[in-house]
Order: sequence, then structure tokens, then C-alpha cells
Amino acid sequence: MNPCRRILLVEDDNVLRRVNTEVLLDSGYSVDAAGDGAVAWAALQLFEYDLLITDYNLPNVSGVNLLQNLYAAGMDLPVIMMSGTLPTAELNRYPWLKIESALRKPHSPAEFLAIVRNVLHSKDSTHEQLAPPPNWPHEVKPEINRIQP
Repeated sequence: MNPCRRILLVEDDNVLRRVNTEVLLDSGYSVDAAGDGAVAWAALQLFEYDLLITDYNLPNVSGVNLLQNLYAAGMDLPVIMMSGTLPTAELNRYPWLKIESALRKPHSPAEFLAIVRNVLHSKDSTHEQLAPPPNWPHEVKPEINRIQP
């Protein structure tokens, strides 16, 4: 189970959003789901997430525009981008956009869940490598604390 993992899933297809949300919930994740990029951006400003899973082709704010907003705001969040056709040309124009994994649609629930677990595990490994030695003073913190709403 994954009791403390909060994921924002952004998908405009109602069926795929519902299926992927159920897969994540059944695996113990906490999930917020949004049907477009503007709603997702509002959620990202209000809540802290461990992972963003976004479709590329979204109404109102595209997946790439959502990532541009995310990184312009200094939010460090692992991202999985889903798409029927991956936007390699557009992503190559913005090499500073970090996407941990890409997932081509359609995909199986098992494939989806495996990628989510791999990305979150990778994030945990990076965090462990950056953690201070146990003898550091308690006042020194290696990560930036975000103010919660």
C-alpha cells in the first residue's frame, strides 16, 4: 500500500480518467483527478503532490503548458506524460521540461501502475541520496518547505 502518496491525474477522457483513478485508488494512492489543464494548474497551486500524471492534449491548458507553468513556479514534481502520439518535436523545443516517463495511450492498467511505481521509487531513491547524514543539526533541512493552504 502507498498511504502517503498523493497523485494528480489530468486526463480529459472521462473513461480513461475514471479507470486510471480506480487503478491508483485500488493500489492505495490518494488521487485528485482533473479533466483539463486549467483545473490541474489550480490544484497544483493549492495542494502538494508526489506525482503529476498528465495527458498531452488537454483543453484550456495543454500538458506542455501545464509543465511550463509548473517549472516557472519552481515546483519540483515528477511527471508522467500520457499521449496517443508523443509530442517529441514540441518537447525538444523545451529541453528544460523534465518528464520522468512517457506513457503511450492506450495502455494497460498493469503498464500504467508499473510506470507510476517506477517513477515514485526513483523519486524516493533520489531523496534518500540527498538526505543529510544523521549527525547534522536538526535546524538544517535539505529540502524547501512549502506552505500548505
